[in-house]
Amino acid sequence: MLRIGKRHSSKREELQALLDQGYELPRHVAIIMDGNGRWAKRRGLPRAAGHREGVKSVKAVVQAAGEVGIDVLTLYTFSKENWRRPVSEVSTLMKLLVSALRKEIDELMENNVRLSVIGDLYDLPDFARDEMLEGIQRTRHNTGLTLNLALSYGGRTEIVHAMKDIARRVAEGELFWEDIDEEIISQSLYTRNLPDPDLLIRTSGEQRISNFLLWQIAYAELYITRTLWPDFRKREFYEALISYMRRERRFGMVSEQLAQKEVVAK
Repeated sequence: MLRIGKRHSSKREELQALLDQGYELPRHVAIIMDGNGRWAKRRGLPRAAGHREGVKSVKAVVQAAGEVGIDVLTLYTFSKENWRRPVSEVSTLMKLLVSALRKEIDELMENNVRLSVIGDLYDLPDFARDEMLEGIQRTRHNTGLTLNLALSYGGRTEIVHAMKDIARRVAEGELFWEDIDEEIISQSLYTRNLPDPDLLIRTSGEQRISNFLLWQIAYAELYITRTLWPDFRKREFYEALISYMRRERRFGMVSEQLAQKEVVAK
């Protein structure tokens, strides 16, 4: 049963009604968290204020995902391209990352959340990398929501890394080139132990992928909202889930084929 506050009761009831009717939640939700800078600018505040407010949205969405039973939540936390930002902003983001994890690690443990990271973790400054590794180690036995942070992550870099790993295996005779298929590639990615995202959410209204999970989102449903990330809280997350649940996912088939598959499954 959903454990959601009264403030979100209308969305809770709508979501629960869909679940009662047999509609399925996404197993894996990925989010491009965009709009912190614009949120701050509209209020005449420094960009750091937008990032700090965005941390509150992260906490709210992690709580909501765990409450409703999402298996994996992947957050695009810091991209490869973000290293190009001013040094002061990058430093602020790294410090926020560490302070947020230190503040929330006990709650992650209480809620059975497992922390994981994809990306080039060793690009991070030592203090940030050490904090992430400690969080991963401490939560490794948790069996609830997997909170997957994309840090110093780039989709193209991930694919290049996978291709190099496959080429090495072929050169060493571990793998024949004729055996390379989609499964081999998927198992060579950072996300090898995770299901592909079913739902990709992007905040702030921008309509682009931004080099995020390029291979994995081949069949993901896209949900784009004009809401800026610092304003994206539980209610907005439930709205995205409801939108997903009302869609028909055909995977190249037609509606009649899906209906027939459901009949056979029953």
